[in-house]
Amino acid sequence: VQLQAFGGGLVQTGGSLRLSCVVSGLTFSNYDLGWFRQGPGKEREFVAVINWSGGTTYYAGSVKGRFTISRETAKTTVYLQMNSLKPEDTAVYYCAAKYGRWKAVTTTPDEYHYWGQGTQVTVSS
Repeated sequence: VQLQAFGGGLVQTGGSLRLSCVVSGLTFSNYDLGWFRQGPGKEREFVAVINWSGGTTYYAGSVKGRFTISRETAKTTVYLQMNSLKPEDTAVYYCAAKYGRWKAVTTTPDEYHYWGQGTQVTVSS
């Protein structure tokens, strides 16, 4: 199983970025897909999740209304569109997968089975 995240970079406050995570080696349509982040000196925290069917999404309060998670089955890819970026969004962003068919969505990192390598997002003030 591989999750390859990319799309990070340096952006000014108020700018936008779109992260992508290409998933391989598993049955894409059976898995919930999440984005997490870890800022300097901080623990890994939940950002957003989309369930196996794409019918349910959930966001951390700090990003709700600014970030949008989506998935594209044909490309086995999950996206995170980030708008109105703030310096406090600076972090390494990780995508993760958890078997989810007919199961409850979770925001707990420990419950995700597979992780990507992370992509750095830096927002300058």
